[in-house]
Amino acid sequence: MATVSVPSAEVLLSKRVQEMVITGDDPVGPFLCRNGHDLAQRASTDNSPIPIVDMGCFFAGKWSAEETEQELHKLKCALSTWGCFQAIGHGITSSFLDKVQRVGREFFEQPIEEKNKYAKTLEEFQGYGADPTPEEGQSLDWSDRLLIALVPKDQRDYRFWPQNPTCFKETVNEWTEKMKRVAEMISKSMARSLHLEEDCFLKQFGEGAQLHGRFNFYPPCKGADLVLGLKAHADGSGYTLLLQDEEGLEVLKDGKWYTVPKNPDAILVLMGDQMEIMSNGAFTSPVHRVIPNGERDRVSVALFYTPEVGKDIGPEEGLISEEAPRLFKNVKDYADIHMVYYKKGMRALHTAQL
Repeated sequence: MATVSVPSAEVLLSKRVQEMVITGDDPVGPFLCRNGHDLAQRASTDNSPIPIVDMGCFFAGKWSAEETEQELHKLKCALSTWGCFQAIGHGITSSFLDKVQRVGREFFEQPIEEKNKYAKTLEEFQGYGADPTPEEGQSLDWSDRLLIALVPKDQRDYRFWPQNPTCFKETVNEWTEKMKRVAEMISKSMARSLHLEEDCFLKQFGEGAQLHGRFNFYPPCKGADLVLGLKAHADGSGYTLLLQDEEGLEVLKDGKWYTVPKNPDAILVLMGDQMEIMSNGAFTSPVHRVIPNGERDRVSVALFYTPEVGKDIGPEEGLISEEAPRLFKNVKDYADIHMVYYKKGMRALHTAQL
């Protein structure tokens, strides 16, 4: 019998997964990373335990002091056990959240020739394509993405900003401004939940804190039980703000995978390694992944909030005591360290531990 040649990761990454589905190509080689037997480790999707926190209580004068304290306690518990929560009452309408996801979907629905105008090289981060080439032996994700720098504005590379849909730039600019306010509110609320000065985390992120937007497209896959839309990992950001139009994201807790339910009113807030460092382990950075669907596609929009380039970050002094010793050293540009280990299929948090 003739041996079937499997293309290299570089060759497969030069193709778009969405186009592979259209042309009827099955996932091969590095895409195949599951054996179909991990379903037993997945918890029921009914009555999802993913915490929900109402951010409306953090708007001045809206709730009583007692109600606000209760919600702050709820926030602290969510981030110390799950490392994530569904934020509602954040001040952004569900219609606008839907609009942001819609411009992403409209971009991915265009012909490949149009999308390739914004294509990245294998090693570039900004642009349309896939993540940089992983090390040999690591799996590939069953997804395409468009990643762009948003803040600071001098990091933007407009070569990668689509001209179509025509409302893309306007919508993304509005989304950026709204999410900057949400990130400030979340950072202050997290500090208050730990009885710290409310601007302490904002100071660590710095005046030049970075925001990167990532539009993800997860095509349906006939071998959905053999591939991952996004491999299991923890984020290297401070934290991530996510929108999704279909279920598929799963968070690992106590050895089980829990599905994050679709909620058109919510923004999923997901801690990254740098918040675990800044909180001295009070908050956890959860491992998560994306499971593709056999019949439907999925679009998500992630915003990564990261400390400014060259900024030294470390555990807040108010969280260090004899009873709670310092767990992490100060680090700089941790996201770069994270990517080195991400390509190896490993976490990088140990590099910051004492």
